[in-house]
Order: sequence, then structure tokens, then C-alpha cells
Amino acid sequence: MATRITHIVETHRHEDFVMGTAWLAKRSGARIYNGKHETFGHGDCRLEDGDTFYVGKLLVRAFHTPGHTPESMCYAVYKDDDAKAAWAIFSGDTLFFGDTGRSDLPDEHKSVENAGRIYDSVHNKLAGLGDTALILPAHGPGSVCGSGMAERSWSTLGDEKTYNDVFTLSREQFARKKGGERLPRPPYFRHMEQVNLQGGLAPALRNGDVALLKAEDFAKESENERIYDTRLPEAFAGGHIPDSYSIWHGGLPVFGGWMGNADSPIYLVTDRDDDIDPAVRYLSIIGLDKVRAALAGGFEAWRDAGQELQHSGAITPGALKEMANMPQVLDVREIDEFDSGHIRGAVHCYVGVLSERLSELALDNQRPVVVTCGVGHRAGLGVSILLRAGFSDVRNLLGGMKAWQALGFPVE
Repeated sequence: MATRITHIVETHRHEDFVMGTAWLAKRSGARIYNGKHETFGHGDCRLEDGDTFYVGKLLVRAFHTPGHTPESMCYAVYKDDDAKAAWAIFSGDTLFFGDTGRSDLPDEHKSVENAGRIYDSVHNKLAGLGDTALILPAHGPGSVCGSGMAERSWSTLGDEKTYNDVFTLSREQFARKKGGERLPRPPYFRHMEQVNLQGGLAPALRNGDVALLKAEDFAKESENERIYDTRLPEAFAGGHIPDSYSIWHGGLPVFGGWMGNADSPIYLVTDRDDDIDPAVRYLSIIGLDKVRAALAGGFEAWRDAGQELQHSGAITPGALKEMANMPQVLDVREIDEFDSGHIRGAVHCYVGVLSERLSELALDNQRPVVVTCGVGHRAGLGVSILLRAGFSDVRNLLGGMKAWQALGFPVE
């Protein structure tokens, strides 16, 4: 049975990925539904707070829920006109599982004030829609649009009332806590704002569009360009192309945008050729469409061709703890993670800004440096940044702070 798309509903103008609404509307003939606020950009049907529309027999009611962004909307879905409670709520970034959207995006100096707006939106617009209503948010754990999303596959409004800060704290407590979060703002967010004002972009590259180059050709074409190595940090440590960035496959939709921009040519090194198309899509999600080529056969082909290799180190928490002379430790997690517990004497710098702030850090490039994060992925990127900067002995703390604390080692 064929499915036809008739409605495209926007909760807000996203900053963390390219929206596909304009492209999808053009291909499907569907109408775009959003709110009246000007920052939504294009919309075929602009909705006021409380307006309704139908999708078949389903009744959808729009709610203006500012806070995360001034234009944010949520949509309650009812099975029919007679339903007393909503069946589901498309909550956008207003309400997540165990969290709400960040409040600093409109203005970092008004994050407490905006957090109060999120609280009011949730309590005044969503709280009374029925405890059995399914919550259908725009993001899950790991998104840069929130900080403490719960690892759940589904949730209801009633569930959220039992453990989500926006329900369990007072307005003042919530505004102070949410508004006090110190979350990094990736540089590609600004580009996404402009792109999404026009309804996003069509995909620039389809499966199979990226050229696969043999090792010798890849070496020539990628010289002095950005190379993203998408293998796991342990593989990168064992051997990699000199001056490449270690950005694990799943980290591309975030950290690919920290290390490059929309105008940056990018060359990919993967575990397998099958990983190339998904990697290209991950980068396209954040507007990085200039993927010039990928290494055919993955890193194995580079190694087998006798091309130049670079190595970095890896170390376990136990081995680090037993070292007689403690090396320099660089913690590249977010500041709130660092403050919650870190290795004694560790230097802190978030990995996204490490390249530009490295000269400000008290690190000696002639002495060993151990880089740590949560489990080792971001640390892998940190290791590659230090290697590019000329550090001679850099090691990734495998398992990161999760493993360090699991072993009962001290933190401060």
C-alpha cells in the first residue's frame, strides 16, 4: 500500500541539523505547517496558539511553547473530536525524556529567563493534556540541544511528571538549574540557522556519488586537506594517515562540524567501503557537503600500499594510576562533566575549541600527555588535534573517566 505525505509539521527552526522540509514539500506536494513567528521562515499554514487541523480523522492542536527558542511549537494529537486526552504530543525541544531543551540559544545572557519560559510552556500548555499521552520529542540522548536526556525508548506525560526536573522542581529552582547549564555551541549552528530559514537544503550527494580513490591517488588529492578518520580511537592509535582527524563514525554529525565548515573539502577514511555512504549522510545532516573522496578499501589499503603512517598511544586507567611519574592529563569533556569529577591535576579544555585554545593551556609538547573524556571517543579527537600541533607523545585513556571511576580511582 502506497503512503502519501500530506502534512509537514515544524516544531521550531532547528540549529543542529539541516531541515528537509522545503525539499520534502517540493517532492511530495505536502503543505508545511508551523507557527506565526517570523523565525520559522516559510510556512504554507501559519498556526496561532490553540489552532487545530486534521490529518485524516486525527485532530492536531498547536501550542506556542517558547523558551528553547522564541518560535517553538508543540502539537497534541487526538484520536478524534471527542477524545478527552491527547494520544501523543510532538514536543519538539520543549520536552525531552528526562530533560528539556537548552535555554541559551536565543541569548546566552538570558538563559535563566528563557528557562523560566520553558517551565511556563510545559506547565501552562502541556501538563494538562493527559498523563497517558505519549511524548514524541525531536531528539534523544547525545543531542547537543539538551544535557541530561534519559536513555528511554518511550515515555508518557505521566512518566515525565515523576522524574523530569521541569515537573519536580519549582519554577525558580528549574530556571536556575537549566539556565546555569554550560553547554558548548557548535560553530555550525549559525550556518544551520540561515539554511533552515529557507526550509533547509536538498541532499547534495546521493549514495555512490563520492569517489573511491586508491591509496596513492588519495595521498595526492588529500594533501593539506581535512581528512576525517572515522574508525574507533583504538584503531586510530595503532596507525593512521599523518595529520588526520580522529572522528569516530557516530560522532560525525557533531564533531565533523567543529573541525570543518560548509566550505571545507573533506576526505574520508573508514573501516569499510560500506561505511562511506552513511558517513557522507552524517556530514550532510550538518551542511558539510564537500566530501571530495574516500579511501577505497579503508585504512587497510593505505597500510598495504606502504604509505606513510603516524601512531599515537593508548593507556588503561590501571596503567596510568601506577605510573611513578604522572604525565600531563588533558580532559576534553564539557565543563560540567569536568566539574563533576576529574583526575587530580588534569588540565581542562573542551575538545571542540581545543585547536584554537591550545596555546593558552599549560601543556609541554615535549612531555607525555594523556587525553581523557567520558569513554575515549572525544579523547581520540583530542589526541589527533595534539598530534597535528606537534606534540610528540600523546595517549588516549581507554575507557575514559567511566572506566577510571568504575575502578574506584580518586577524582577531585
